[in-house]
Amino acid sequence: MVEKHHAILTKAVQALHARTFYAAFPEHPAPAVYGETADADGQARFKSWLGKKFDELHQPNPEKWAGQEESPYLQEPLGVAYPLFSVDTLVQRSEAAFHQWRKVSVDDRAEILLESLERVKKRFFEIAYATMHTTGQGYMMAFQASGPHAADRALEAIAAGYEELNRFPAQALWDKPMGKFNIQLNKEWRAVPKGISVVIGCSTFPTWNSVTGVYGSLITGNSVIVKPHPGAILPVAIFVAEIQHVLVEKKLDPAICQLAVDTFDQMITQPLAEHPNVKLIDFTGNSTFGSYLEALPGKVVFTEKTGVNSVILDSVEDIDKVAANLAFSVNLYSGQMCTAPQNFYVPRAGVKTPAGQVSFEEFAEKFVAQLNSLIDNPKAGPFVLGAVQNKKTCDRVIEAEKLPGKVWLKSRTFENPMFPKARVATPVVVEIDSSKKDVFSRELFGPIVLLIKTKDSEESLALAQEMAMHHGAISCGAYTTDAMLREKIADTMALAATPVSFNLTGGIYMNQNAAFSDFHVTGGNPSGNASFTNPEYVTKRFTWVGHREPVKG
Repeated sequence: MVEKHHAILTKAVQALHARTFYAAFPEHPAPAVYGETADADGQARFKSWLGKKFDELHQPNPEKWAGQEESPYLQEPLGVAYPLFSVDTLVQRSEAAFHQWRKVSVDDRAEILLESLERVKKRFFEIAYATMHTTGQGYMMAFQASGPHAADRALEAIAAGYEELNRFPAQALWDKPMGKFNIQLNKEWRAVPKGISVVIGCSTFPTWNSVTGVYGSLITGNSVIVKPHPGAILPVAIFVAEIQHVLVEKKLDPAICQLAVDTFDQMITQPLAEHPNVKLIDFTGNSTFGSYLEALPGKVVFTEKTGVNSVILDSVEDIDKVAANLAFSVNLYSGQMCTAPQNFYVPRAGVKTPAGQVSFEEFAEKFVAQLNSLIDNPKAGPFVLGAVQNKKTCDRVIEAEKLPGKVWLKSRTFENPMFPKARVATPVVVEIDSSKKDVFSRELFGPIVLLIKTKDSEESLALAQEMAMHHGAISCGAYTTDAMLREKIADTMALAATPVSFNLTGGIYMNQNAAFSDFHVTGGNPSGNASFTNPEYVTKRFTWVGHREPVKG
C-alpha cells in the first residue's frame, strides 16, 4: 500500500478505537484548503452536466438513457441522463466481477478504495452543487454532508472492514501434544465475502447515507450495485464514477461497483432486492419498505428507517440558549434530517431555571421567537433552511396545522435571495396533550414540531422511551440540571437503544453525528437494524472459513 494511504488508514483505525475527534477530509470549503478556484470550478463542472448524458461510467451498452432529477431551488428538471440497465444485466455483470474482486487482497482493496476517496475529494464542490440541486440542502450542508462527512464515513467503513479482516491470522501451525507424539495441522482461514451487495439510496442524503454501505461491502470483497433514489442520483454517481476510474486503472472489472439508475415510473428496487443472487442489501428510507426488505429470505439486510425523535425538557441553566439551539435544530434543512427533533415533551408546570420556573406557554413563546428570528435573518435563514426536496413534505406541513391542538406557529414561505422559485416551508409548531398518543406516535417528516404537554418529567421520559421502543428513534435531546434525573434518562433511553444529547447549547446540535465517534442509528429499535459503524456492520458482510491439513513428516 502506498505510504499516504497507509498513514490515513492507520489513523482511521486508531480513531475507531479511541472514538475521539478525527476527520481526514476538512469540512470547511476554504480556498486555503481546496484551492482558490475550487468552488467556481466545481459549480462549472456541475452545470456542465445539465441537459447532458452522464458519460463517466464504465458501464457499456445501456438499454436507454434517462433521468428525472429536479432542482428544489429552481423547480426545473436537471436534464441529466444516465445509462439504464435491466436487473439481469446488472446482476450478471456484478456476479462476474465479484469472483475477480474477492481474490484481491484486503491491502490492495483498501488502497483502491482510499485512492477513490482522494479522487472524490477533488470533486467535493461539484458534489455540493449536485446535492443542493437534488436534495434542497443549503450550500454549507451540501458541501459538508455529501463531501467531507460522507468521505469520512466511507473511510470509517474501510477502516472497520480492514480491522475485522485482519483480526485473525491467515494461517497457523496447530500443534497438540498427545503424550508420546504430537498432532500437527496446518490451518488456514479465509474471509469469504457474501456476494452481490445492493445499496439503496435516499432522496435527502444521497451520499452520506449510502457510501458507508458501498465501501463497507467493497472492502470486505463484495461487488456492489448502487441504486440511488431517482430524485437524487448525480452526487452518488460521481462517487461511483471515481471508484470505477481507479478499478479500470488497476485493470480490474469496473462492474465491481455499478450504478443502477431507474425512473419513478419504472423502478427496479424491488426486483433487484429480490433477485436470488443478491446477498446483501443496505437501505435508507421509510419503515414500510425497510421492513419488507428485512423480511426477505436469504438476505443480510442493513436498514435505517423512520423514527420519532424526542426532546425532554426538565431544567436548564439558560432557557434562551436552549430555545435557540433547538430552533436551529428544527430549522436546519427544514427538518428533513432523520435525526431532527419532532416531539418536545414539556411539563405542564414548565421548565425549571435558576431564575425560576418558565411556564409551558413562556417556553413556547421563546421557542417560536427563536425560530422566527433565524427564519427572518436574510443572511442566515434561507441558507440554514434550504429548500424542500419533495412536494409531499410541503403538503404534510399544511396538514399538520389541522392536528388537534393549539397552533403556536404556522408554516410560511420566505424569500431566498438566490433562488426566487425555491420550494420552501418554515416549521409548524403545534401543542398536543400527552393523552393524544395517536397523534405523536409516528414520524411527521419535515419541519413539524409537536409541543407535548406532560404531567411531569417522569411522564416525559416514559413517553420518549415508549415512542423509541415501539416506533423507533435515532436521536434524543434532554435538558436537565438534576444529576440523578440525567442518569435515569440516560439509562432509560439506553434500554430503548436511543442515544441522548444532554444540555446542548451553542454550536453543536442533536441532529449531528460525527464519523469515528458517534454510532449513527444503534440497530436496537424499530428505526433500523444496523449502525454506522460498529463491527457487526462489516462482519456480517463476510464469513470466516477454515481449512486444515496434516503436516507432512
